[in-house]
Formats: sequence, structure tokens, C-alpha cells
Amino acid sequence: MSSLRMTSDLRRQLILGAAKRCFARHGYTGTTTKSVAAAAAISEGLLFKHFPSKAALYAEILSDECEADPALTELLEREPSTATLVEVIRGMVQHFLHIADGPDQEEAQRLRLMATSHLDDGEFAQLLYAKIETLIGAIFLASLERAVAAGDARACSGEPLNLFWFAHHTVMTAALTRLPATPCLVYGKADDLERQLCEFLLRGIGLNDAAIASHLGHDQAADVGMTAIAESA
Repeated sequence: MSSLRMTSDLRRQLILGAAKRCFARHGYTGTTTKSVAAAAAISEGLLFKHFPSKAALYAEILSDECEADPALTELLEREPSTATLVEVIRGMVQHFLHIADGPDQEEAQRLRLMATSHLDDGEFAQLLYAKIETLIGAIFLASLERAVAAGDARACSGEPLNLFWFAHHTVMTAALTRLPATPCLVYGKADDLERQLCEFLLRGIGLNDAAIASHLGHDQAADVGMTAIAESA
């Protein structure tokens, strides 16, 4: 049984390796499950036993890339806390705001694919949301709980994970406005936009101004006054 499982795992990795090469060479649209199967030297039917669709293949590759990101690994290994919660939000904001600046535009193409999926059958978006929740959901929820216990945030009256999704959707929409060569909307200076988004999201998930000033940093939480410092959760 063990050897069969290892053989299946190895074949899955070989398929992913072939898919990465195909996506890199032909892009998402130009890659087919048939071409991936040929590159992996297997039948298309066997590929479908491991991955039900091209979207599932692509989502798995993105998940692997995220798990291999040293910055994300470091974040996920942190002790849940108010500071970790702030870093989760800051990292999300920085990632999305700089998507359009990437030299190879690979991240921009992925964001376009995500947006298109919402208007199509939604399969790719559903798969990616599931991967994101698996990767980041637990540290977000644990850190939010610690922030509430520390008096840095108010308790959520609804589903706490929704706060994460509300933040994610907000920054994703902001990033979409910046994808065209001429942005759809000009928010203002990039540095100021990052600060405003961080503050907006952190307040939205329940952090008080004193916690934001303490953990976001004076360079970003620029306008939090002494009155806010004395504010209770």
C-alpha cells in the first residue's frame, strides 16, 4: 500500500512539473490538459485521475509556489498575535498593490484569470480561494483571537473568517483598477494608498487605533493622534 501511495504521489509531482513547463511556455490559455499529459508522458485520462481540470492543475501550482515563498513561510511560523495579524494584512496589501509592477506580468495575468473566472464558471476562483484559506486562514483567525484577548480588537459578532475575505476582496479590487496601462482609477500617491488601505482594513477587522499605531508603524500609521492612543477596544 505504501509503495502504491508513493508511486501515485510521484506521478502527481511529475504531472505538476510538466504542467509548470507548459504554462510557462504557452500561458494558461494556450495550455491544454492534452498537452500537459503529453509532456508528462501519460494519457489524458490518467491526468484526470489526479487533477479534474486545467484550473485544478493551475491552482495547485500556485499553491505550491506560495508554500515555497520564504516570506510566507516565515509569517505562517509566527506566534499568533496582534503583530502577526497586522503583518498578514500588510503583506496582502503590498502583494496586490504591486502586481501591476511585475516585470514579467505573470502575477497580473493570474489576477486577470481570477477576475475572468468570477464571470465564467467560477471554478478557478473557487479552487484558489480554498487554497488561500488553507494557507492563511488559520493564522488569521488565531491572531485575531489573540488580538481580541489582548484588548487590541473588538470581538467579531459574525463569522470571523469573513473579515479575512472582506479584506482580500477589497485589495483585489484595488489591484484590478491598476491592471490597465492607464489605471481605471487614480487613488493618489502609492505610499499613501498602501497606508490608507492598511488602516482601512485593520479598522474593518476590528483593531483599535492604538493597536494600529503600535504595530503598523509610524511610517504607515501616520495620522493616529494621542486621543486614539488612549482609546479602548
